[in-house]
Amino acid sequence: MSQSHSASQGFESQRLWAVVGATGTGKTSLSIDLAERLAGEGRVAEIVNADAMQFYRGMNIGTAKLAPEAQRGIAHHLFEALEVTEEATVAWYQPAARALIEEIHGRGHDAILIGGSGLYVSSVLFDFQFPPRDEALRTELEAELERGGVAPLLARLREADPKTAEAVDARNPRRVVRALEVALLGADGQVTLPQAPKLWHADTRIIGVGCERVALVERLDARVERMWSDGLLGEVRGLQPQGLERGKTASRAIGYQQALAQLRGEMTERQAIEETQALTRRYARRQVSWFKRYQDVQWLDSTTGAPDVLRVTV
Repeated sequence: MSQSHSASQGFESQRLWAVVGATGTGKTSLSIDLAERLAGEGRVAEIVNADAMQFYRGMNIGTAKLAPEAQRGIAHHLFEALEVTEEATVAWYQPAARALIEEIHGRGHDAILIGGSGLYVSSVLFDFQFPPRDEALRTELEAELERGGVAPLLARLREADPKTAEAVDARNPRRVVRALEVALLGADGQVTLPQAPKLWHADTRIIGVGCERVALVERLDARVERMWSDGLLGEVRGLQPQGLERGKTASRAIGYQQALAQLRGEMTERQAIEETQALTRRYARRQVSWFKRYQDVQWLDSTTGAPDVLRVTV
């Protein structure tokens, strides 16, 4: 980190901020408000994405990605980083995001990490390692998945690592393949937040945005309805020639998977919307559970409207 930048602004160091919480709680607007609040305090800030589905170019409506004209002149990074055919992994994201944050700090600016993808956020904020990878083994397991479906892989995982098999999301074949890969390599497949995680960057401030459960469910259900009325099907049609259905990560995004099924005639529009709503609610519950384990968080409540950035201690 450049000490000359810090000294010129009168600060000992640049800060890493994190705005976290479940989808639909208002993290995006808060991050913009926070950057403007920091500017008023003499600290320029840049925003770094930690939402796995917002990495993808062209996936805008279904991910509630902020339009460039709504960014209020604040620099945004890693929102258009991948093609829909590319795989998003924490192994790619962690070094990319950390290098970017170091560049931002080197310019004498604060960095604001924003997102609800718990593992991606944690990979940047905290010093913890991830299980090993073996691309040849992964390719072999993916071929088995194509031939026989997820059930045989789950059976192998139960034999190799019963604890992980119990915890893995069996509806997500990608997660099952990854868990089995790790188990066959003889490593612990339980990637969880440590009890007392060590911060990667010493001057880190974490802001959590919460919302009362009933209000959040109503908000999420309404958002899904808007996704379809705002043209999600048209967006997905436009992404099909770009290889959306071949993308290991992008094609399984909540909403996009259902829109693809609707376009193929496998679901009605109502079925696609209702399944997306149910999966979104389930995902939000997992996000809440993940971020509640974070320590030293400034929690803001967005139940009755936009969270008040003036309550943030800067």
